[in-house]
Amino acid sequence: MFSNNELVKELPNLKKFAYKLTRNEADAEDLLHNTCLRAIEKKHLFKKGSNIFKWASRIMYNLFVSAYRRKTKFETQYDPEPYIATQSTDATQDLKIEFKHMTQAMKRLSHEHQEVLILVSVQGMRYAEVADALNIPVGTVRSRLSRAREQLSYLMDTKTSFNYRCSNDDTHNDLKQIAA
Repeated sequence: MFSNNELVKELPNLKKFAYKLTRNEADAEDLLHNTCLRAIEKKHLFKKGSNIFKWASRIMYNLFVSAYRRKTKFETQYDPEPYIATQSTDATQDLKIEFKHMTQAMKRLSHEHQEVLILVSVQGMRYAEVADALNIPVGTVRSRLSRAREQLSYLMDTKTSFNYRCSNDDTHNDLKQIAA
């Protein structure tokens, strides 16, 4: 038999071993707790003169392997978490509102800026392809794109843009209904 103080002296080393097995701080704490509990329960089986760390680490390893086998056999096969995660959907109303705001902001850009922004950002064309399609130099494409992105960002971030978007009767009515 051993005293509990001897087991307490080995806790830092057992904790390190638990972390190496689980690679997770919370699981390591749980494993350490279960190991100490099992070691105290089976204290009468400890042979005097044996290394307490080796004995406790063997208990820890056996508990870890048993839990791992149980987890792979039962929990992963019938665990609903992965299924639930794949079945969840994003809130579409947020995307619809954001799309509506983006559309309104795009309408406030000049035709040249809209054209370049759509060709590069939406259709994925290269600068040279856009320059050929619009019969303008590549430098002009870059400067228009830069200005268009800057203006769009400003329109999406400013309060004046929000007020402009809310001046649309449908949007204003929708916001009144949401607030009510």
